[in-house]
Amino acid sequence: AVRRCVGDAAAFVRDHWAKAPLLRRGAGPGGFDDLLSLADVDRFLSTSSPRTPAFRLVKDGQPLPPAAYTKPGRIGSQPLHDLADAGRVYDHFRAGATIVLQGLHRYWPPLTAFCRDLELFLTHPVQVNAYLTPPASRGLGVHHDTHDVFVLQVHGRKLWQVWDAAVPFPLPHQKKLPPGAAAPAEPPLVDAELAPGDCLYVPRGFRHAARTAETASLHLTVGISTRNWNEVLREVVELATEEAWFREGLPVGFADDPAALAHSLAERVAELRRFLDKVDLDRVAEGTARRFWAGRAPLLGGQLGQLLALGELDDDAVVRRRPGTVCRLEVRGERLTVLLGDRELTMPAQLAPAMRQVLAAGSFAVGELAPHLDGPSRLVLVRRLVREGLLESTAVA
Repeated sequence: AVRRCVGDAAAFVRDHWAKAPLLRRGAGPGGFDDLLSLADVDRFLSTSSPRTPAFRLVKDGQPLPPAAYTKPGRIGSQPLHDLADAGRVYDHFRAGATIVLQGLHRYWPPLTAFCRDLELFLTHPVQVNAYLTPPASRGLGVHHDTHDVFVLQVHGRKLWQVWDAAVPFPLPHQKKLPPGAAAPAEPPLVDAELAPGDCLYVPRGFRHAARTAETASLHLTVGISTRNWNEVLREVVELATEEAWFREGLPVGFADDPAALAHSLAERVAELRRFLDKVDLDRVAEGTARRFWAGRAPLLGGQLGQLLALGELDDDAVVRRRPGTVCRLEVRGERLTVLLGDRELTMPAQLAPAMRQVLAAGSFAVGELAPHLDGPSRLVLVRRLVREGLLESTAVA
């Protein structure tokens, strides 16, 4: 996925990541229709009864009130009030409103797989929205985002301008430019019309704006929620809250004598420095990495068929690792911990060689685990890994 967006991944990380925009022409030959097509958007809006906030409408930099394009309905006995009114959605689109589909990585399988592939390279969380803009219109005005984005042009054309950073490395709470803000006076770093298959990378904090001309446009915005040093260093300092001196209250009358308070503060800062020198940074780093991997749940498409066919597995059955799965092995003493995204398995440490073979093999026949496990044991292991979403039978898939 990253090569499809930027070409040379190493050059992108070296020269552009968090530093400068990148426009890559023809990143997706024939467009990105395999990820989400105009027909897919039409079908989603007209037949699936989406609910807010899965979609919204924006016009001239301002969101339209949901009541203007939703209607009430029921699912079973449960009344709903935020179902898409497809007729009114299309009316607003014809009048110049941009249709925004939000969080597509959560429910659109091609984008779920694409985002997971990006996440495994970047090791930062990734999400994706789609923007369908009618001709001669714009959704948002000049603004900056608090996350990096890849813009993938799917259908039609869109004019993009990108200026230098308004706020270097902005934090999520920092105020964005107001919708419809005037274009900066300086020349843009990027001033280009994106055609189907083009990709534009915009680092966080860089001001940008987009509009359509003669044709409607459908593009995907792939947002990267970058973890930053501020968050990790806060975690390190937070460890000091376990120390009794860190939780002591300020002295009586502190507000009457700022000079005395400054003296006491200097003593506490010196104490904090001594504490930080003793922090196990390897443990902090391992915890930071582990939280990322623990948030990558298995992608379980087709799992019902896999579960129903578990009894058919034997030594001749060929299984393979599911695309996009996370698996980290940790051996501590007599126990092996297998981290599978949002779940953990605990096994005897003697299973580590078999698990390493599972991860290295790609696809394999169950009987190929014979050097490490007897017949019943390897079937138990493989069936468990299928149930947990790491492996799948090729006969079912």
